[in-house]
Amino acid sequence: MENKSHVLMQRYELGRLLGQGTFARVYYARSLITNQGVAIKVIDKEKIMKVGLMDQIKREISVMRLVRHPNIIHLYEVMATKTKIYFIIEYAKGGELFNKVAKGKLKEDVARKYFAQLINALDFCHSRGVYHRDIKPENLLLDENDNLKISDFGLSALAECKHQDGLLHTTCGTPAYVAPEVINRKGYDGVKADTWSCGVVLYVLLAGYLPFHDSNLMEMYRKIGKAEFKCPNFFSPEARRLLCKMFDPNPNTRISLAKVRESSWYRKGTYSKNMKSEIGNKDVVRTSAEASTSSENIVASEEKQEPGRPPNLNAFDIISLSAGFDLSGLFKKDPFYKEARFTSRQPAMVIISKLKEMAKQLKLKVKKKDDGLLKMDGLKEGKKGILSIDTEIFEITPTFHLVEVKKSSGDTLEFQKMLDDIRPALRDIVWVWQGEEEQQLQEEQQQQEEEIQPQPQPQEDQLPQHPPQ
Repeated sequence: MENKSHVLMQRYELGRLLGQGTFARVYYARSLITNQGVAIKVIDKEKIMKVGLMDQIKREISVMRLVRHPNIIHLYEVMATKTKIYFIIEYAKGGELFNKVAKGKLKEDVARKYFAQLINALDFCHSRGVYHRDIKPENLLLDENDNLKISDFGLSALAECKHQDGLLHTTCGTPAYVAPEVINRKGYDGVKADTWSCGVVLYVLLAGYLPFHDSNLMEMYRKIGKAEFKCPNFFSPEARRLLCKMFDPNPNTRISLAKVRESSWYRKGTYSKNMKSEIGNKDVVRTSAEASTSSENIVASEEKQEPGRPPNLNAFDIISLSAGFDLSGLFKKDPFYKEARFTSRQPAMVIISKLKEMAKQLKLKVKKKDDGLLKMDGLKEGKKGILSIDTEIFEITPTFHLVEVKKSSGDTLEFQKMLDDIRPALRDIVWVWQGEEEQQLQEEQQQQEEEIQPQPQPQEDQLPQHPPQ
């Protein structure tokens, strides 16, 4: 079969299909800018809107912005057209942990390593007010160095999602991995529910099969509710004690992740002892450097910014500013828009000069100038006072800028009429206006979707539900 290359938005070369589900496909891709291998999750917007999953997608973006950790899949950026949403994420070369477990149980030291990485990553999530709610081997990936990476935050919940009783009330997760209180639908603590799921993962890593299993779903729920399980003879006494504490049906007395770390089984061996210092000295430094949304990094970048130079945008700034990438703007259209945006391939000084020239031509008074910002006022009073317009320039690269033209005061209809004059006055510096960009991206995407055909995937092995006879 001929292997065609497909370029997405002039930035990523799409490769083979890694996996697919009801609403999304995941492709391997290569960045044309950095040559780095990435995974691209392509989500069908129409499908998720039909079933009301849009909030879940937005939540996944919000969560992945909050949690930057060496054992969590990193979200590089989000792009979107009118029909598709693209998550550009870290590529885990080692595949799913599930594939290792499907071949049989792991050695205790290997299981301890993965379990320790899982606990550290989840503890970090919980400290940020994020609960995963769907921990299972299929959502645990491995990188090229055999380190665990948590993925798929689509079912995760933020602390803000709690009801007045301080508990979560949505039943999420895969049945065999969920805690009794989640099944009972009476509200649950996300931290305690994740702890139970970690216990199931630990059992699966050590045994090679599930602790709670039955062909009848209701019977399996009964076993989960009573924590009715058996440990194989080869489980060490320390592992048995830890699992019994993690499988406590009462969430109020269930062991905490902090206590899990203090358990004799967890502390046994060199890996878990050294893990905290390894993460602190190496990976967290790398991660914090990547986490450009943090306030510390924003301050640092502003300090290094050349005077008079427009602010630099990271991926999430672009999402919030550009309608071609702004998810909220793709789903609701406001006929009374109060802003417009365009991209330009001209240097910042050329753009500023042209904006001043345009203001003079349209009889607008340039009132104030900051770094990358021009404020313009009309000379005549309109229906709602003087029309005031802010034009702000954002640097994406030194030779590529995003310019926002926004009404700060005055009548909206007068602003829209003024835009009709602004557009032709700026045509020499405009690469594409916001609406034209969306249409162009949509046409490119439709063409690419016709070309990209998913390759058939081998049927996934199932994890044994029963111990081997």
